[in-house]
Amino acid sequence: MLFLLGLFTVNISAVYAEEATVQIVSPADAKIIRIDVHPGSFIFSGDKIATLKTDDGTIIVLKAGSAGKITGLDFKAYQKVHKNDVIGAIETSAVIADMPASGESKELPSLAQLGKNLYKTTGLYGVIDGQMNKDWTVGIGRVLMILVGLTLIYLGIFKKFEPLLLIPIGYGAILANIPMAGIAEPGGILYYIYEVGIMTGIFPLIIFMGVGALTDFGPMIANPKTILLGGAAQFGIFTTLLGALFLSDMIPGINFSIRDAASIGIIGGADGPTAIFLSSQLSPRLLGSIAIAAYSYMALVPLIQPPIMKWLTTKEERNIKMVQLRHVSKLEKILLPLLVLGLCIVLLPSASPLIGMFMLGNLAKECGVVDKLSDTIKTPLMYTVTIFLGLGVGSKLSADKFLNLETLGILALGMVAFCIGTATGVLLAKLMNKMSKTPINPLIGAAGVSAVPMAARVVNKVGLEANPQNHLIMHAMGANVAGVIGSAVAAGVLLALL
Repeated sequence: MLFLLGLFTVNISAVYAEEATVQIVSPADAKIIRIDVHPGSFIFSGDKIATLKTDDGTIIVLKAGSAGKITGLDFKAYQKVHKNDVIGAIETSAVIADMPASGESKELPSLAQLGKNLYKTTGLYGVIDGQMNKDWTVGIGRVLMILVGLTLIYLGIFKKFEPLLLIPIGYGAILANIPMAGIAEPGGILYYIYEVGIMTGIFPLIIFMGVGALTDFGPMIANPKTILLGGAAQFGIFTTLLGALFLSDMIPGINFSIRDAASIGIIGGADGPTAIFLSSQLSPRLLGSIAIAAYSYMALVPLIQPPIMKWLTTKEERNIKMVQLRHVSKLEKILLPLLVLGLCIVLLPSASPLIGMFMLGNLAKECGVVDKLSDTIKTPLMYTVTIFLGLGVGSKLSADKFLNLETLGILALGMVAFCIGTATGVLLAKLMNKMSKTPINPLIGAAGVSAVPMAARVVNKVGLEANPQNHLIMHAMGANVAGVIGSAVAAGVLLALL
């Protein structure tokens, strides 16, 4: 899909000769925001080259009327083009204009020509031809991205880093980068999975509903102070937003808009579905890199958080025991999702897609009268959608979008966002401990990031290292589930602003 401020058309004459070229021209002055097709993409007679979406939502389908391969696109994102500028070229292939009359025969191609045609359908030709045309993203770039996909699969299987998503994302990356297969291009299955499930926001929202059905708000209700910790951990989102804009100004080759920066910052919430949902709405071109960064750092919680937690706390603070939580009634658990949804409706409607689906899943779990629905939401439905979500995200891991300076910037900024979110949660918990009559272990502030339940388990592990009798898991879960709500609220604020 192309995202442009202006409309472009393809000026193609009726060409049937081998190796002839036609031009792609701009019909009006416009500024390009995004383009996904690239040199080496194939188009076929009568099929669309691309679908354009204008800033007002208008859908325009461009058709080739010929068969061939895009050999050049002479512009970049955010570049101003003028009316009748030649912005690209297509090299056409032989097309039979007329069918032979009944009884007529045509001379069969030679064996050499058949062999040449067969070779042009192989993946090896796609790689070599891309290199010969000096377009490394079509040639060796595809090979590198297939290796990236294999690396993600390796991390999921053998290192168990978020395997439920890294395996389908890695496999999707492999499929999307098979030369000339077009699996992630218009007409391919991954294209429609991405357009229907991710661009509309359906898949992330369904997964958020499943997460809600797996979440117990009891610890948060029993200790409402942890809501503040869930909010503090979102500080990294907005700090990183400013950092992305600063990085864009300082380093040539990195060009993050305010929407890109907001999508990068949400990595600090450590909430994969929220990161994917916000990126699909604000910055689809960076979706693959943002999703990889978000899920990679979520998987690395046990490695990233403990050093920060220990650096910001003393041994005496890590040794603090917290009082046992009170019992939370069933009625309180039923009322909470309705109360949160009501507040969302009144104060921040833009967050209602995420908050609404999350609370629906939780209400189905807690009401106790729709167990079959709850079981369906949190198991077969959520895991089925997870497969397609991973494949759809993987389809965006093409060489021209992933192997660049912007991706390195996203990975670096994502780490910064995650570290700041962890640190601000711990620091606020330290402050709350000094001001509270009941002791609060500062470690639980690290669970304010919404990596449920991994962050809470890490907090409990570090607490047990300081004191084998110090069990913080339930207290940390309060901050953890508050962080899920906090990241959804942060996403809603960014959507409302941008």
